[in-house]
Amino acid sequence: MTSEVNSAQAEWWNDAGKGWARAQDIVDLVLRPFQDLLVEAARARPREQVLDVGCGTGAVTRAIAEATGARCVGVDISESMLVAAREHGKAEFVRADAQVHRFEESFGLIVSRFGVMFFDDPIAAFANLLRATTPDGELCFITWRTPEENPFMTTATRAAASLLPDAPAPDPDAPGPFALADATKTRRILEQAGWSGIDISAVDRICTMPEALLEPYLSNLGPISRALKEAEDPAEILARVRGAFDEFVHGDEVRVPGACWQVTASNPL
Repeated sequence: MTSEVNSAQAEWWNDAGKGWARAQDIVDLVLRPFQDLLVEAARARPREQVLDVGCGTGAVTRAIAEATGARCVGVDISESMLVAAREHGKAEFVRADAQVHRFEESFGLIVSRFGVMFFDDPIAAFANLLRATTPDGELCFITWRTPEENPFMTTATRAAASLLPDAPAPDPDAPGPFALADATKTRRILEQAGWSGIDISAVDRICTMPEALLEPYLSNLGPISRALKEAEDPAEILARVRGAFDEFVHGDEVRVPGACWQVTASNPL
């Protein structure tokens, strides 16, 4: 284990990662459109070595390895998710805090699917990742836009708040899903970290899953799963909040609108 500065995030994700590991097949299905974007980016500029930051259970890492033949390494702060990632093979997985980890090798491409919004010091983190790239190295990551543009996620937050009314409101400037929602702020972070050629493009996708998987998804991931851990009767509570998501259910399919940024940058040589 390397040194880490974001110990609170490490502790939180190691616990929350257990739910992500249990629901990894659902997560990979729902987020597949964004995985495909990163695979396309990796195919467009094939590299010998690729680093996947905040790799979770490793779906993106494995997909790029299979699509390009590159040596792919996934790094994450959550051991519980990495245990699940390693079960599949096809790539290497390292537990480390990417903000401070001293990578002993250089990567031609660094990617991330929703894994770079949780840094305690994002400027230091992206500067550290820049040091881990080859002279012609590139960065490509997907991050959420605003809460208002992602109604499924705000519905989950409201539903969880109804279960835990005394919980503090999330801090939009703290590490979290929407920490890079402001494109101007994100550009400034990357510039100060030393990256160049920065492009931030809006990406909208409709993610889907069978309706039968909605309750397992909610019970294992996000704010509702955290609230359920403190409930005396989780099944009854889940059934009660399930109705809040009816607007996303179309027949036997759940459609989740995802409003994101696709961010690319390069090592300025």
